[in-house]
Amino acid sequence: MVSDTPRFGRRLAPKIALLTLVAAMAAACGSAGTSLTTSQTGTGAAGSAAPLDFAALIAAASPTSAPATAAAAAGGSTLSLQDQMVAVIKAVNPAVVEVQTAAGLGSGVIYDQSGDIVTNAHVVGSSTTFTVTLSNGRAYPATLVGSYAPDDIAVIKINAQGITAATFGDSSKLAVGDFVLAMGNPLGLQSSVTEGIVSALGRQVSEPNGNVLPDVVQTSAAVNPGNSGGALVDLNGEVIGIPTLEAVDSQVGGSAPGIGFAISSNRAKLIADQLIAGGKVTNSDRAYLGVQLRDGTAGPVIVAVSAGGPAAKAGLVVGDIVLSIDDTLTPDGQTLVEAIAAHHPGDTVQLHVQHQDGTTSTVGVTLEALPG
Repeated sequence: MVSDTPRFGRRLAPKIALLTLVAAMAAACGSAGTSLTTSQTGTGAAGSAAPLDFAALIAAASPTSAPATAAAAAGGSTLSLQDQMVAVIKAVNPAVVEVQTAAGLGSGVIYDQSGDIVTNAHVVGSSTTFTVTLSNGRAYPATLVGSYAPDDIAVIKINAQGITAATFGDSSKLAVGDFVLAMGNPLGLQSSVTEGIVSALGRQVSEPNGNVLPDVVQTSAAVNPGNSGGALVDLNGEVIGIPTLEAVDSQVGGSAPGIGFAISSNRAKLIADQLIAGGKVTNSDRAYLGVQLRDGTAGPVIVAVSAGGPAAKAGLVVGDIVLSIDDTLTPDGQTLVEAIAAHHPGDTVQLHVQHQDGTTSTVGVTLEALPG
């Protein structure tokens, strides 16, 4: 987590007919004179596909002969990397699908051979039925298994035989600089691939609706409307993220090149496994304060307190104003929400609060798990 990240807000899920970028949502914060927002790009076992034999795939993809020149020898490492990328794309592409709803389209990743498909919650929206198109052009009806908006992850299901499931990797093993490929259906262009690197890890970014996503992977691989719910893949052919947001330069009104965000594979697996098992999330591993807020002149004002929640147990009441959390000022509700999202259930935070009678106090609140 980084505490000073800009707030973001463009999802990558376009309307089918228009194929245009969704409007950027204004947000706070910038750096070096440039203000950034983002836009959403419209398990136990993480997939049951057999391990990929990249040596064989690369050998099959390589030219049968090449000039034995010094130039060819010097370019050998480049050719090897290119062949590996080609092999990864060939192996993973069948597991990346197009997800169509009445409102638009996005992407998805086949999670297991039972037909479960992981995508973004904002891709499915309020829909319960979908059309899923495989990379080979075959289309299937799909139904909703479950959706969890706080982490922007959903699972839908098709009934199909002989499908290819992706292998979901361990995103905690990523390093800045790792090569990655973003695979999906940007602007309705099915089975598109872009390449880049892992630019940063553990980002915390905000969606246009104010929802905060923790543990996000930043990448330089281009992501665009329609990439939402697709696959961010490493050179082992493993899904290590679900592309979800692109950064937007609010000063020029367009995308900020080379800055995209993907929900980490570990968080996607945590949520998807629970949705598949029971249709809902029972352990979000996300901290929960248990209040509703509105912005006030002195800071976020509590307008509702969840009965039996952490805030209620600590004695917070409607009308209290949260001035700071752990000595960090909270000028607005979004700052407080982002600070809470950086914690885990069981953590205790110190809230400096102004009460309705004008007095102030510091209240210790032990956070609980966000309900499913």
